[in-house]
Amino acid sequence: MAGATARRWVAVLRSPLGILAVVLLTVLLGLTVLAYPLWHARAHTVVPAEILQGPSARHPAGTDLLGRDILARVLVATRLSVGLALAATGIGVAIGLLFGAATALSGKRFGRWIGTLVNIAVAFPNLLLALFFAVIFGVGAKGAVLAIGFATAPGFARLTQTLAAAVSGRDFIAAARIAGVGRVRILFRHVLPNIAEPLVVTATSAAGGALLAFAGLSFLGLGVQAPSYDWGRLLGEGLTQIYIHPAGALAAGLAVVVAALAFNLAGEVAARALSSHDARHGLRRSPASELAPVVPMGEPTVLAVENLSVSFPADEGFVTPVRGVSMTLRRGESVGIVGESGSGKSLTALAIARLVESPGLVRADRLDFLGTDLRAADSRSVRGLLGTSLAMVFQDPMTSLNPIQRIGRQLAEVAERHQRMNRRRAWDRAVERLDAVRIPAAARRARQLPHELSGGMRQRAMIGMGIMAQPSLIIADEPTTALDVTVQRQVLELLAEVRGGNQAALLFISHDITVVAEVCVRVLVMYAGHIVEDLPSAALLHDARHPYTRALAAAVPTMETDRDQPLAVIPGRPADPRRPAAGCPFAPRCPLATEQCHEQNPPLAAYGTAHRVACWHADLAPAVAPVTVSEGDLR
Repeated sequence: MAGATARRWVAVLRSPLGILAVVLLTVLLGLTVLAYPLWHARAHTVVPAEILQGPSARHPAGTDLLGRDILARVLVATRLSVGLALAATGIGVAIGLLFGAATALSGKRFGRWIGTLVNIAVAFPNLLLALFFAVIFGVGAKGAVLAIGFATAPGFARLTQTLAAAVSGRDFIAAARIAGVGRVRILFRHVLPNIAEPLVVTATSAAGGALLAFAGLSFLGLGVQAPSYDWGRLLGEGLTQIYIHPAGALAAGLAVVVAALAFNLAGEVAARALSSHDARHGLRRSPASELAPVVPMGEPTVLAVENLSVSFPADEGFVTPVRGVSMTLRRGESVGIVGESGSGKSLTALAIARLVESPGLVRADRLDFLGTDLRAADSRSVRGLLGTSLAMVFQDPMTSLNPIQRIGRQLAEVAERHQRMNRRRAWDRAVERLDAVRIPAAARRARQLPHELSGGMRQRAMIGMGIMAQPSLIIADEPTTALDVTVQRQVLELLAEVRGGNQAALLFISHDITVVAEVCVRVLVMYAGHIVEDLPSAALLHDARHPYTRALAAAVPTMETDRDQPLAVIPGRPADPRRPAAGCPFAPRCPLATEQCHEQNPPLAAYGTAHRVACWHADLAPAVAPVTVSEGDLR
């Protein structure tokens, strides 16, 4: 990886743009260091006999009102001009990062106020803000540095907010929160490193803007004061004699333009080099019967959920996409959740893992994990429990893993934080876990970045992260959706193997009811935020009693499906959580719906042995015929 990065930089630096940027930046920094000792005496020597002379071999840019060499003064001013511009840029970047990260550090309510202030400040041009702050901080170099720094900060803060918001929604941030990582550590370890590249590029370009702004303030008399001088002050002095001695202003103006160009070209080169990233097994087979072992009813309870609801504020009040969900998982048990997109499956899992942030509101009559009430305040003990005993496998491992951290480092963080291992022991543990999930050459793979692994390997690495400790509950949210069928089978077998080894409970979420029927012993069917059926997986495809469950099963093609006939579909549209129906939420789409269904929502009631269903006509469900699309509709 280091070699690939070096090659990218070499390729960019060898381009015409890269060569020009390197030459200009080298000359600029060389003059910053060497110009003062080399030309200081010449720049300050007053020669009355040579006042206001034009360009000559002795004075290439002429002399000023005191007979001093203008070119020497321009060269000597490089140190002060560049130094003050970099100082102002540093202040602007520091303040911008602080305000830009305020949302992540302080919560959304205070963050919104900060965001509003930043948006107001961004609406004003930088130079106008600089003039405003220059009046506040006073005339002089110190006041100008602060003024330009404060004027640069809003744009940098806005960029930081935007980039951080995009990264904060990624699954690897959620995984870090499950592991109990605090806000400050998440910000500096996971968020800022992932947005560092555009921030570095912007900061480099901002230095050129700060140089121009500083020259402008000094030109107006608000910046560097006599006897000190920078390019802006020299430009102002030269403009007083521009009609009789234009070379005096030209030298200082040319220095400002060239220096700003050097910084901007350096930013462009960095942008090209940093934006050219390239994005790029054996498993032991287990019998199908091992994928869903039967769990004795006497096993201890791992998760107990009663009447769980999740709400979000909206214009018309609160919208509740998950309502009244109850479930129990015992040690070693595998429970699946199926349903259409938007039925509340993933949101239920996020609520259990305490990943629903404000303004989302999670309520439950009971939410116990290993005997601990998860409704309690966000205490260190609860974070530690979730970090060591709850493993979450997300749908897309590319967004679940931090793209700029090596795989082994991400796994080792769990052991360092919760098992108090030193870095070396944690790394060894990470390699051991990668080997346990059947990643070949685990020691080498641990040193690679996520994009260097295949999709199947990344998913196995996510499972390896989950078993760094000894999880009692594994929540797998669509873990095989983005994988081909061969790798999908391997991941399912791996989950079964891990669960069997730790006797962990598994909550498996998927759209594919055939996969759920194979992996799980019990299935929860969700519709419109409700659990409408709870049944053994053996009955899912052949003895479901809710019309919605039977419609889901009918919509899955099998080897016996008549290819000459249109595929079965569920008519109508999914329920809108903003407008919950008074009766059964599936009634508008149900072929068995009666007046009672439209007026009364059926409870989730027992139906036979180990079977519950929320339907007034459960006995009639087997008579429901699959709905098909007509040939006219297909046209």
